[in-house]
Amino acid sequence: MHKTFLYSLLLLCFAICFYSCSKNSGKQPVHEDKPFVQDYSIKYYADTTKLHLLQAFSDRNGVVQLLAKEGLQHPFDGKLLYHGTIMPDNSYRFMQFKKIAAIGVYDQQFVYLSDSVVFSNAWAGTLFSKHTLPAAKIFEGGKDFTFLISDGKALQLVKDSKSIWNGTLTDDEVLGIRYQPNSNQFWILGKKTLSVLSAENQLTKVFEGVQFTSFDLTNKGQKIVIGTSDGYFEFDPAAKKQIGAINKRLPVTNITYVKEVHNNVWFGSNEGAFALRTDGKFDYYYGERWLPGNKVIHISQGPQNSVLVLTTAGLGKIDFKKMTLHDKAVYYEEQVRLRHIRNGFNAALDGMERGNLATGYMSDSDNDGLWTTMYLGGEIFRYAATKDSVALQNCRESLDAMERLYTVNPVPGFPARSFERSGHIENLADPERWQHSKEKEWDWKSTTSSDEVIGHMFAFGAIAELIDDQPMKAKAIVLMDTLMSHILKNDMYLIDFDGKPTMWGKWNPKYVNSFPTNVGDRKLNSSNIISMLQTAYHFTKKEKYKTKAFELMNKFGYYENMMRSMTEIGKAPADADEHAKHMSDGWNHSDDEMYFIGYWGLYRYALNDTLKAAYKNQILDHWKAERPEKEGAWNIFTAITGVDEFDLKEAVWYLQEYPLDMINWSIKNSHRKDIDLIEPNFRKQTTKEVLPPDERPVKRHNSNTFDLDRNGVGGTSEESAGDIWLLPYWMGRYLGVISAPGSATRPNN
Repeated sequence: MHKTFLYSLLLLCFAICFYSCSKNSGKQPVHEDKPFVQDYSIKYYADTTKLHLLQAFSDRNGVVQLLAKEGLQHPFDGKLLYHGTIMPDNSYRFMQFKKIAAIGVYDQQFVYLSDSVVFSNAWAGTLFSKHTLPAAKIFEGGKDFTFLISDGKALQLVKDSKSIWNGTLTDDEVLGIRYQPNSNQFWILGKKTLSVLSAENQLTKVFEGVQFTSFDLTNKGQKIVIGTSDGYFEFDPAAKKQIGAINKRLPVTNITYVKEVHNNVWFGSNEGAFALRTDGKFDYYYGERWLPGNKVIHISQGPQNSVLVLTTAGLGKIDFKKMTLHDKAVYYEEQVRLRHIRNGFNAALDGMERGNLATGYMSDSDNDGLWTTMYLGGEIFRYAATKDSVALQNCRESLDAMERLYTVNPVPGFPARSFERSGHIENLADPERWQHSKEKEWDWKSTTSSDEVIGHMFAFGAIAELIDDQPMKAKAIVLMDTLMSHILKNDMYLIDFDGKPTMWGKWNPKYVNSFPTNVGDRKLNSSNIISMLQTAYHFTKKEKYKTKAFELMNKFGYYENMMRSMTEIGKAPADADEHAKHMSDGWNHSDDEMYFIGYWGLYRYALNDTLKAAYKNQILDHWKAERPEKEGAWNIFTAITGVDEFDLKEAVWYLQEYPLDMINWSIKNSHRKDIDLIEPNFRKQTTKEVLPPDERPVKRHNSNTFDLDRNGVGGTSEESAGDIWLLPYWMGRYLGVISAPGSATRPNN
């Protein structure tokens, strides 16, 4: 009885300690998951061989109408990720006989300018005000259905078919007209002048400049923003003077259009659109993630808090919806399950035609095992946090795929990179790596790397610790034991079907310590193998794993390798061998991924408290080096140590700013004038401050967040959110540093 009591007491203490280590102790900060504004785009493409687009507006009913040289058009059949088209608008069938030169919105209703009249179908069609400028192409509504009209030179103010005032700009061409309600006056922008038509119908030139392109009244009429071909400036309409210097610190300085929408000033350019933020920086909308084309010709307010950005190639409707992080997680969960689960693996959708999801196929990858274990990790944390049976089934299916990696090939304890149906090797990536399986109709991919193995051990350990389904727990423990037995049996190498170590599956001291001390692989491989041995020991209790871990740390210097600061990592010295030089030509972001995935087992399954404290210092040292990247996953992984500061705000920023559209569109930022480029460096950091995820290429965690461009043909693949987004989010939820959600709406997938 006494022994039983002590044993029960020990179990209780262990459970209490485990729970406190697993969850937020209350000292760490917690992000309260309130709704935030998520932007995404719905694109409508035009047949540019037939249409020459000019303007786009929305009325009070949410109807969107476009004007082309060929007549009125409207967007059709688009939603997030599924492109719409632009079609002739025949809703008012007799409108096709009107020679419409411009459209606009007056009192939230569509108004049209023809060669002889300003008219509308609203107000029961009673607006029908004639004018005498047959080449009229610009107009703006004023007080009580008064309209100022221009053909580019002459100006005419009309009301109820009566000409109230006529005038012209001296030595200039009219580009735009804006009405200022609080003073009942019209502002007229020319290519080099700004003029005002007062309430008393006095035309006065108030400012001169060069290369004006577009303008708008902003801040409730208290400012005028004037775009030029080389930046923009602000103008005080009351004092009639320029405010400050011209601003050229912009994504693009060649401004094609200016419009205030929902209290934000938007700019069009020949290379996308951008909106001024309250902090003076810009949200940049470039490429087909956001717009059908990059040459912006018009911007206006769209329905339901959206912005209409018209380009020469079509219309981009940028929507702003309130979501919680949980809403976003649900959206991404659907994305993964609908298009990214191949035989249980977390796969990319490749072979797409310009973003058309219906044309893609789920592809194999060198890292099928790694990407899947990272998705699996997210689902494990989801289940641990919510006990959602769907998450458990997702775990079960991906674990089945991971298990089959060990049985589809003939080498005991060796995991394949991937498997696929046979007979199509020549159509797979790296066909030389594929081998025929003993299982009929299946092939498997060889040369498995250390990336895969550390991912396997991370997921197997998380399942064994956090999943309460006994068959799954048992399977995970058997698999980790099988894998680590293979490595120990083969002198700390991963041995392939040919009896040779794979290129990267090497943890033997002769290999690891052959690198100079400042080459990252020496530290990385030491950290990863100790993590894996600890995980295996923690769940199997087989002494061989603990013994080997201490042997590597004490006899072969792996502990010293692990504790070496990241500040010492750099290029190999001149007398190093070529392999070491090749492996240290710059910061390796795949190594970061392997480190942090391995930190789960390194820290949580530490062999003693002394080691655990040392591992904590190791993790924090690495985290400090990674802070400029604002990498959501690495910040959340750092939270496992229980520290108060792990850049939670930046992690949430990463999660909130990640685009809902995860298609690999072409991206360009290197031309921007609003970013600070820095000199080439070992870390491959290109700018002083990392760009938001929705402005840079879609990247997995093994990529450089400071990459500015993605060149080549865009829209050929869609990445899975399984590893990129769901892993850090659900890990944050499990650790208690991200709260459960409030209520909010989310877009349909």
